[in-house]
Amino acid sequence: MVSDVMSGQYKSHFKGQGMQFSEHRLYVEGDDIRHIDWKVSARSRDPMIKKYEEERELTVFLVVDVSKSGDFGSAGKLKAEAAAEIGGMLAYAAMHSGDKVGALLFAGDVELIIPPQKGQKHVLRIIREILSHRSTSSGTNLRGALDAAGRIMKHSGVVFVISDFIAKGYESALNRLGRRHDLIAISIADQREREIPDVGQILLADPETGEERLVDTGSYAFKKWHKEWVAVQDAQTLQALRAGNVESLRISTQEDYAEAVIRFFRIRAKRRKR
Repeated sequence: MVSDVMSGQYKSHFKGQGMQFSEHRLYVEGDDIRHIDWKVSARSRDPMIKKYEEERELTVFLVVDVSKSGDFGSAGKLKAEAAAEIGGMLAYAAMHSGDKVGALLFAGDVELIIPPQKGQKHVLRIIREILSHRSTSSGTNLRGALDAAGRIMKHSGVVFVISDFIAKGYESALNRLGRRHDLIAISIADQREREIPDVGQILLADPETGEERLVDTGSYAFKKWHKEWVAVQDAQTLQALRAGNVESLRISTQEDYAEAVIRFFRIRAKRRKR
């Protein structure tokens, strides 16, 4: 699917690292005089313009949330598995386009950094690490991960943040990273996090802290609390992404998320052509 549908158009979705010299040509009326190469012009005795073209090599960096909240899923796939497959899909597309790709895995701390490189072996290592990594720190320090990504990415590139965004205090870090890079947030969610059916009393556990609580899913108080929690979480995430001018894609473990990613990029490419 990546080879047939996504890789061929991958370059068109993003900007290159900058401009590189292509050739000289004669100055014509209306050209920017700042682009005149005076040394070449003196030798040729004609005003010559430096012509540039956009560099197409990209550095793609995956910031992947491997915190314990990813160990949840109600439809045959955990959020962590969905995140790993999407990360692998993006890494594979970057490889096919000849781009460098790296990754940062985080939970309460930054747990693994794979510097950007090219090559199939390198990409397979990234996919293997994302799939097999088990977090050793508790919590979700998204702010620390975003700041670390900013330090690693010295030049402008493409950063994918793959997380459930159940975190706090990351807004300013997201804004800083978005000012320097083409930043795309991919939010992973599961339907049962948003809609808990009335099945009587159940034991709920917080995977981040280990805290357990017996709740009555049929009670009005629980339903009200849960509805408000979902609304607040959605509003905070949306506000953070909008403030940082970050493009985002929301993925559910229940859907065909590979097709959803491809659809997102097709829409993005059309929007950039306008």
